[in-house]
Amino acid sequence: MWKIKPPIVFPQEAKYRPVLESLVPTDPMSLFNLKRGSPEEEFPYLRGNHTFMGRFLTLKMYTRQYHRATQSGVIFDDIIRPGLEEPDDLTGPKSVGCLAGDAQSYILFCDFFDRIIEAYHDHKMSKSQESDFNHDNLKGGDDFDGDYAISCEVSVARCVDDFCFPTHCSRGERRKLLTLAKKALEQLSEEFPGKLYSMEKLTEDQEEMGLIVDAPSSSQFRTGVARDWPDSRAVWVSKDCSLGIWINMEEHIKLVTMRSDANIAEAFKCICINTLKLEALYKKLRHPFIWKQHLGWVVSSPADVGTGLRASVRVRLPHLFTHNRLQDVLKRLRLRMENTDELDVYNVSNVPTIGFNEVSLTQLVVDGVKLLIVMEKSLENGQSIDELVPMQK
Repeated sequence: MWKIKPPIVFPQEAKYRPVLESLVPTDPMSLFNLKRGSPEEEFPYLRGNHTFMGRFLTLKMYTRQYHRATQSGVIFDDIIRPGLEEPDDLTGPKSVGCLAGDAQSYILFCDFFDRIIEAYHDHKMSKSQESDFNHDNLKGGDDFDGDYAISCEVSVARCVDDFCFPTHCSRGERRKLLTLAKKALEQLSEEFPGKLYSMEKLTEDQEEMGLIVDAPSSSQFRTGVARDWPDSRAVWVSKDCSLGIWINMEEHIKLVTMRSDANIAEAFKCICINTLKLEALYKKLRHPFIWKQHLGWVVSSPADVGTGLRASVRVRLPHLFTHNRLQDVLKRLRLRMENTDELDVYNVSNVPTIGFNEVSLTQLVVDGVKLLIVMEKSLENGQSIDELVPMQK
């Protein structure tokens, strides 16, 4: 019987421990003859750091990761740099504060990433991830009240096998990724016409068409996501403007569908059909999208692993936004609400991306938005919403 609290055992850490021990190399930094101290001397300053990374990182954990490096040279300090550059504030939403440098990072540093993913997504890593792109399984999403629901967006992020992620990839890798994308999109365009636009050659005429690309943020430059901008960055736009595919931005590939109405069912259908087509084309090119059974679709941010899917609806909710139970309602629905540039209009989207398949996540948003609109109508009529507060999803 334990006289003290037993140590926490994370299933992925136990599963991969033999692999981890075999992959511990000589400190790669020593190859460059750099003066790197002990883990105690190198441990980062985390006071006032409100990211999930800052919440979980301890000296013991840092010491365990300190002499590990992936085969492409990613070390633990590369992983935690985003959270050190952007420590978040006490009152705002909390970011994960870390980015993987390659797919192997999730295995080699699994005892760190598992904690981050479990806490951020409220998800047990012992569960296997499932995928479902059958858009016919979605119920509703085409019948929102147009007086409240204004527009919608669905996006899916993917990373390509055998390439480092944006924070760590070389110029050569990034250019090869663009070449791969061109080959795949040429074939996609045969049945779904579209055109590829290079960020380097984006003209004023193209910007007038709506292809306005904001410059990367300073944190993206510091973490390496926007390194060498705009080299090898591009966007493919379908002829009917229903789909955009971004290449070498935050992830290797990101498919985005935006609609000027709130028919998220149609937006989800467009994403499902074209993600499956693109997946097949990349497999044909012998560079499939990265999938791990316990993580699902693997991308650089732990905030997006699992499905890589974000579904959002712009909704007019002036009364509900100021209600004292709003945060409790959103937590139970597993949704987030963010300000937009329009008064009293807010962007409602899913918080988790893992633990649900693609249909279930979109259904979460559909059902949640419907309930929020019902609550807004009740408040407009001076009624209480206490009986409408849902159970935890």
